[in-house]
Amino acid sequence: MEYGLIGEKLGHSFSKIIHEKLADYTYTLCPLEKNELHAFMTAKQFKAINVTIPYKQDVVPYCDVLDDAAKRIGVVNTIVNRDGKLFGYNTDFAGFLYNLNAHGIDLNGKKVMICGSGGTCKTVTAVAEHMGAREILVVSRSKKEHTVTYEECICHKDVDVIVNASPKGMYPDNGECPLELSHFPNCRAVVDVIYNPLKTRLLQQAEQRGMKAVNGLTMLVAQAKFAAEHFLSVSIPDQAIEKITLELLEQLTNIVLIGMPSSGKTLTGQALCKYIDKTFVDTDAVIVERAGMSIKEMFRQYGEARFRQWEQEVIEEFSRQNGQIIATGGGAVKNRANMERLKQNGVVMFIDRDLEHLLVTDDRPLSRDKDAVARLYEERYPLYTKYEALRAPNNYPMEISRQELDELMNTILEGYHEILRHKWA
Repeated sequence: MEYGLIGEKLGHSFSKIIHEKLADYTYTLCPLEKNELHAFMTAKQFKAINVTIPYKQDVVPYCDVLDDAAKRIGVVNTIVNRDGKLFGYNTDFAGFLYNLNAHGIDLNGKKVMICGSGGTCKTVTAVAEHMGAREILVVSRSKKEHTVTYEECICHKDVDVIVNASPKGMYPDNGECPLELSHFPNCRAVVDVIYNPLKTRLLQQAEQRGMKAVNGLTMLVAQAKFAAEHFLSVSIPDQAIEKITLELLEQLTNIVLIGMPSSGKTLTGQALCKYIDKTFVDTDAVIVERAGMSIKEMFRQYGEARFRQWEQEVIEEFSRQNGQIIATGGGAVKNRANMERLKQNGVVMFIDRDLEHLLVTDDRPLSRDKDAVARLYEERYPLYTKYEALRAPNNYPMEISRQELDELMNTILEGYHEILRHKWA
């Protein structure tokens, strides 16, 4: 291996994608067990590496030279091998600082609370001190020196900025959350170092409360840019950070289609795959395939409640994945948990078809006649508008022309990219 990443679990890492966009080298993901680290570091069979959880502190003794940030923090995430001499750097410091500045978060004079007391906490603490934070509060699961517990931290109502430097909420444990933000009425910004999922439950809470919510993707790209500069002894323009972050968002963010039965979600999703490089998933079709029976038969044998349970399980599974177009069943919006999961990695788009254009379909037990369709429309329309990030009117005929299809696709994709640029990046 010449260039790459070491850590314990790397299945969720985007680092290979980022580095190979930044520079012309092959970047290898190299998972290591704890008992393999010593042999790897002493063999020095690499030109340069990044280091992630849980080895950022463990690699420090193997470094012959440390940069100022690594010395001060005691954490190394970048190592360059120069003729057998290992130079250790901490580019997470510069990456986190860049992320705060890019999103207009100033810690000067602020009370900052950091969730998690591991290696990332040390980096965040150093940045907060560098920016002139008034007070820094570290929250730990167990009582340690200079920390408070999660039970104790809720007394600190005057916290201005919260940073999650713990893995709580990280893939595959997407629904987990370190804090309930209702305890912190003074908080104006929440920053999560996690980037998978793109919006953790903590960040979703922050958005719902009108707080600025920032994930760790820009930090990840920024620290990779600074690491690549050390790898190659070159300067890379900062503009590469914004460019690659947006490219990653376009690649990773799901498009979630909601709307009434027969509104055109499946046809729209399948068509979108020809315009954008994503995988199409129809949650109803997945349920039918796995159950080995039609939705009508499921309702007859097991009832709607059991079907909704299957639906929730399928949505929970696919909402964790990236780079998809997900067409949901018409009633998926009735379950708030479904929508929260889908929005962690997805932009929700309402395919809005007027009632008079919706079809009565024999294979849909809740759309058996016009009156039933009208009742569903009245019940669900407020939910579609509640969860939408973008609306795409679709009153085109079922036999849609190529020109009409292009119009619909352009509406959806223009809105999607606009949301990524201005609300997600």
